Amino acid sequence: MQYLWEGFTTALKLIFTLDSEVINCTLVSLKVSSIAVLLASLVALPLSFVIVINEFRGKRAVITLFDTLMAMPTVVVGLFVFSFISRKGPLGVLGLLFTPAAMIIGQFILSTPLITALSISAIQGVDPRVRITALALGARSYYVSLTLMREARFAIVAAIIAGFGRIIGEVGSAMMLGGNIRGYTRTITTAIALETSKGQFSLGLALGIILLIVALSVNVVLRYLQHKTR
Repeated sequence: MQYLWEGFTTALKLIFTLDSEVINCTLVSLKVSSIAVLLASLVALPLSFVIVINEFRGKRAVITLFDTLMAMPTVVVGLFVFSFISRKGPLGVLGLLFTPAAMIIGQFILSTPLITALSISAIQGVDPRVRITALALGARSYYVSLTLMREARFAIVAAIIAGFGRIIGEVGSAMMLGGNIRGYTRTITTAIALETSKGQFSLGLALGIILLIVALSVNVVLRYLQHKTR
């Protein structure tokens, strides 16, 4: 118990004194995950509207595919991207491996299916009469999409937040693609794994507390938005 108490108090000291290592890891995590979820949203939201509004063969299979991809293992995504951007890969000449850009690509792939699947569910949950009325008034597909987005806005934002929560705590692809380089690609989760293995329990615990605070904040906002949609 004394070991845990000393580690906890030291961890709090590192947080409140704004330890440079803690701050750097936190900023890298927030930057990479924020950019990744923004790019994923720009792809996932239009895609979800196209899937919902249009009728085509295999529509159910496409939706099922996105539902399945929500649970993609992070290490599999990391391995997939690594095979493309490593020196021997087709995109190796770009020099993306062990950079924040590589981590963003991995997290983009992880979050896009999640945001897409949840957005599809949100749009399908809108009262069908809203779409029927818009079409009856002669609205084009673009305006129908805007109408549906307005009705499902809280659920869509909740989907984006869920996507952020999915990637902020992942470690597999971040470790493989970023290389855990101090001050450059070291995130909260990769730093926790490294420092704990080195016996630096206090630093790992400090980063763990920050990650829990971020996760709690994400869940509080998500719960609020879910309440708004009811």
